[in-house]
Amino acid sequence: MIARLQRALLVVAALVVAAWCAYWVRRAPALALMGFVAAVLAHTAWLAIEFIACWRVNRRHFPAPRAAALLRAWVAESRLAVQVFGWWQPFRADAVPDQLPHGDGRRGIVFIHGFCCNRGFWTPWLRALRREGRAYVAVNLEPPFGSIDRYVDTIEAAVQRVRGATGQAPMLVCHSMGGLAARAWWREHGCAGVVHRIVTLGTPHAGTWLARFGRSANGREMRIGGEWLQRMAADAEGTRQVRFTCWYSNCDNIVFPTPTATLPGADNRPAHGLAHVEMAFDARVMRETLALADAD
Repeated sequence: MIARLQRALLVVAALVVAAWCAYWVRRAPALALMGFVAAVLAHTAWLAIEFIACWRVNRRHFPAPRAAALLRAWVAESRLAVQVFGWWQPFRADAVPDQLPHGDGRRGIVFIHGFCCNRGFWTPWLRALRREGRAYVAVNLEPPFGSIDRYVDTIEAAVQRVRGATGQAPMLVCHSMGGLAARAWWREHGCAGVVHRIVTLGTPHAGTWLARFGRSANGREMRIGGEWLQRMAADAEGTRQVRFTCWYSNCDNIVFPTPTATLPGADNRPAHGLAHVEMAFDARVMRETLALADAD
């Protein structure tokens, strides 16, 4: 569903820009050029607003992000946005299929994406594991704007598929909202030995400042102090029964303040200087996360 929606948005945007340029190119070439440049830079400008908000909120938390680090993260996030939201997700979501080799003996991985994403988000990870021959399943969380609780059955099915292929409890790797979906799954299906570890990358465990503008069901559930997150926090004893590794950054333009991406008692690992999407494709984050699949 997200792939279709993003393809439609890209097509509509391209048609609007083409119509604008065709109309003004002879009448006022400067206006035609301005319209084209504005369309190309629109998402980058929106990201800039997010980074400004991140700076204003996170400057009260240690370590406060430096302007140079935020600028670098903004440039990196702008570049990655084209790849992730303009290619992998709308057009290549199923380019790297799930892999379930039987009898491999190694622990498998379940990948859980975040808000407004699909399995195409994990393309570099899936390519790496496909070359390695390791079992993995990357889910699509649908409906994309429904309650996080509605994703539990999808995750349970993926866990069972990987477990059935490998004979071992899988590791869950989750980006952003995907970490909350994994916690919702654990609350309903969690028990000793069902999962090896849950790794979260920029997950708003305690909510995010930006969610105050969310209007979808899952967007509202990520509000700081919201009812859904309060229910999750009340089940803190349950989360202590499974090992969590939480990556977080002081330059995360989506999940801030910084401490909201951590969990008490978890293996909280800083990735300061990295933006929200960028964090998921950082070489160190990828390397250390995948190494956890074989750790005791």
